[in-house]
Amino acid sequence: MEFISMLQHPYFVLLGMAAIGGWVFTTWLRVKNGYPLEGSWGQPLKPGTPNEAVERLKLVTQENAQLAAELGALKERVQTLERIATDGGSRLSREIDKLRH
Repeated sequence: MEFISMLQHPYFVLLGMAAIGGWVFTTWLRVKNGYPLEGSWGQPLKPGTPNEAVERLKLVTQENAQLAAELGALKERVQTLERIATDGGSRLSREIDKLRH
């Protein structure tokens, strides 16, 4: 009986070390990628200022507007390519000739 408990002891130590190592790794990933750190009950360890949140919202809003404009331009290009691909060859050659003259 004593022999079995001696064999199990290193496994419990290794399991505990693996759990602590995983916690350290996930915390490092959060810090590296800019996620806020949280306490054991989910409260932020370093509360941000309201101005910081407003600035971040402004930046996200601007980026959203830029992406929407880019998406609109891409939709127009896809429509043009679809029209070229589905139109007959004679109509396409007439339009190219119009552009040349």
